[in-house]
Amino acid sequence: MSRYSLDFRKKIVEAYEKGDTSIRKVAKRFLVSPDTVRRLVKQYRLTGDLSPRKCGTKKKSILSKHEEAVIDIVEAHPDLTLWQYSDKLRDKLGINVSTTMIDRFLKQHDISLKKNIQERKSSNRRSTESASRLLVKN
Repeated sequence: MSRYSLDFRKKIVEAYEKGDTSIRKVAKRFLVSPDTVRRLVKQYRLTGDLSPRKCGTKKKSILSKHEEAVIDIVEAHPDLTLWQYSDKLRDKLGINVSTTMIDRFLKQHDISLKKNIQERKSSNRRSTESASRLLVKN
């Protein structure tokens, strides 16, 4: 949605400031919502300015401050899960981050987590062997 012009904003506030009408009547007259009139009047009273405010700014990630360290951890331990990365970051850097934040960071840096298939197969064999040993003993 486009912003209202400064001139239009002034007309709305001036119409309300005259004092002989309500917010709803001003809103109906200028074909805007009552909330718009309230917001413009409040902004004018607080700042004396009616220019549009900046739209939301993008917050920087906590991980961006530790970019090199995070990348080093990922390169040193490529087979960890996001949960394990979260634990490592808490232990090594003292920052608590969610798995979603880590995933977003990795995507922004074009890092994909490819697990080592050989490592998985060997760990599966170990668990299968130990399970079969348990069955034989009983």
